[in-house]
Amino acid sequence: MAVIPESHTELRVRYAETDQMGVVYHANYLIWCEIARTDLIRTLGSSYRELEGRGIRLAVSEASIRYIAAARYDDRIRVQTRLTRITSRTLVFDYTILNADSAQRLATASTTLISLDPSNRVAALPADVRRALAGERDGGDAR
Repeated sequence: MAVIPESHTELRVRYAETDQMGVVYHANYLIWCEIARTDLIRTLGSSYRELEGRGIRLAVSEASIRYIAAARYDDRIRVQTRLTRITSRTLVFDYTILNADSAQRLATASTTLISLDPSNRVAALPADVRRALAGERDGGDAR
């Protein structure tokens, strides 16, 4: 059974991320997902900048989020990120956003990214990138 690549990213809610009531504005959760997603890619051996240097661009083609409880100013947040699906052209990441101190679930989210070439046309991810993102270090088959 394959291990699903996963990472945990912690951050603190900044005042600028909240509304007048001190509650995090809903769009900021997607920013947190992006931060966590790039952290996971980095832990798998390549920064997003390095991928771009190879002519690989990853564009969000779909995003969904389910809000469960409010995050507030100065809360410590943990974003658990999993790369749950890899195809030749797409990556699917799932996220669980928690209060890091209480472990209360605040939201769940998912993003689908599509691989583009430098001309912004859909392109296959190189096999070595798919293997690395899948957590395969020994040159095994890509999914």
